[in-house]
Amino acid sequence: MADFGDNDEFWLFGYGSLIWKPPPHYDQRIPGYIDGYVRRFWQSSEDHRGTPEAPGRVVTLIDRAHWETLVDHHDSLPTEKVWGAAYHIPAPKVAEVRAYLDLREIMGYSIQYTLVHPAASSRLNATEPRPKPIKCLVYIGLPCNPQFLGPQDPQELAARILKCKGPSGENIEYLYMLETALLDLSAESEDGHISDLASRCRKLEASQSKGLGKSEGLLGQPEVETSLHKAGSTEEQEEVEK
Repeated sequence: MADFGDNDEFWLFGYGSLIWKPPPHYDQRIPGYIDGYVRRFWQSSEDHRGTPEAPGRVVTLIDRAHWETLVDHHDSLPTEKVWGAAYHIPAPKVAEVRAYLDLREIMGYSIQYTLVHPAASSRLNATEPRPKPIKCLVYIGLPCNPQFLGPQDPQELAARILKCKGPSGENIEYLYMLETALLDLSAESEDGHISDLASRCRKLEASQSKGLGKSEGLLGQPEVETSLHKAGSTEEQEEVEK
């Protein structure tokens, strides 16, 4: 980590909220994808999109080899590529941005490094060679971290996302913003897991609007009013990511 970013080569890959809420001071943003991982809403969020009493759910990456050993209850098989955005941070701003990212980091995420393959659309014209992969820093909630939840029933997961909120806002906003941001990256950047969860949430919202589920919470429990702590700074209120 101490040497990463030398020679003006500090790149950061975002696969969650960083896609639509970029880091400060970046001078290049390149849509692209990484191989060997699966994106899932399997990370608990007690400080941004939920509370300790009602934790929300946010995305993390799971090594594909490890994912294949798990029983994933989601019908949507993951694509071979995890799409996101790579950001270049100029050398004079690296120290400041690294400190900023540490402040934004959601509990449970660890620094890893991965190669990001730029989208074909990042070329100025079709005759240009495809850009070389970019080594990027990425925040991942590894399975060993206490916030990692593992496989979950997709319908229960959708209900949890629709119900929870935290200092950074409603959990459902995070899901819908991620869905939209991914669709804007590339013609092939849709994520079936994300789109399916968003579709389930919309159906649950439609049911609510028809008067269903008013007496009980979406998880089958009475609604409980939770008070949110006020973050101490703008940075603490922002979504940490990945």
